[in-house]
Amino acid sequence: MTPDLVVQVMRQALMTAFWLSAPLLVVGFVAGLLISLVQIATSMQDNAFSTIPRLAAFLAGLLLLLPWMLSRAMSYTTLLLGDLGRYAR
Repeated sequence: MTPDLVVQVMRQALMTAFWLSAPLLVVGFVAGLLISLVQIATSMQDNAFSTIPRLAAFLAGLLLLLPWMLSRAMSYTTLLLGDLGRYAR
């Protein structure tokens, strides 16, 4: 394996990890922002009120995005394992 090939494989792995995590991070960020705005408007500073809706939004986002995430991960794995001969050199 050449150093360029190692860099390419690591870049693909990191980009795949980024694209798999980015939608859930956006869902968590938006949910946190909305919950914070509601807390500011109602002057309610309870930890359970901020945590439970964020977890519910994260779970809903995970359930909605899971098919896309699985297909993305499977396509990366297929691409990686399909070129095993190239990596063995």
